[in-house]
Amino acid sequence: MILAYDGSSVDGSAYLDVTDFAQRSPGWLDGAVTAWSAYGLGVCAVLMLLGWWRARRTSSTLAVTALAVPAVVVLAFGVDMVVKSLVREDRPCQSLHVRTLEACPAVGDWSFPSNHAAIAAAAAVALLFVSRRLGAVAAVVALAMAASRVWVGAHYPHDVLAGVVVGSLVAFGAMLLVRRLSPALARRMSRTGRLRPLLARS
Repeated sequence: MILAYDGSSVDGSAYLDVTDFAQRSPGWLDGAVTAWSAYGLGVCAVLMLLGWWRARRTSSTLAVTALAVPAVVVLAFGVDMVVKSLVREDRPCQSLHVRTLEACPAVGDWSFPSNHAAIAAAAAVALLFVSRRLGAVAAVVALAMAASRVWVGAHYPHDVLAGVVVGSLVAFGAMLLVRRLSPALARRMSRTGRLRPLLARS
């Protein structure tokens, strides 16, 4: 038997308030939030692509920084998964036995921290190193994603908060390193014909 942590004592009452409100909300609103919760991370991918495309017009160094953003997001996801496997917190729908908009995951699909929140937050912080405007848009996306994960019943509030913290810290530290290494990487990639188009518009 796998020992799991029950996080309902932290903010289970707040979780129940949100999920109860969701159950009493109009169907169109629940449908919109559910769709966002499932597919909203795609907006982060679009913003990352746009950030790279715009960076190519500015400098090869900034283009290298933009190219690093997806890798940094994957790194943040990996760190989040490690924390998740160490804490092993049951999903709130399992501990509290409530009806939720999103189907309750199987036992062993741990809740803390939220992967969605970590990915979105990492994308937002990393994009700030490329474009403040895109980073600000991504920050709104991250907050909306974090809120939606509680609304659909997938996570406690502390799960998404922790996900935001993990994603933000990992991305910030990694992007500081990327910014330091980007000039040298840009020079090296510029000498390679096949990679040159990634750094600047022809």
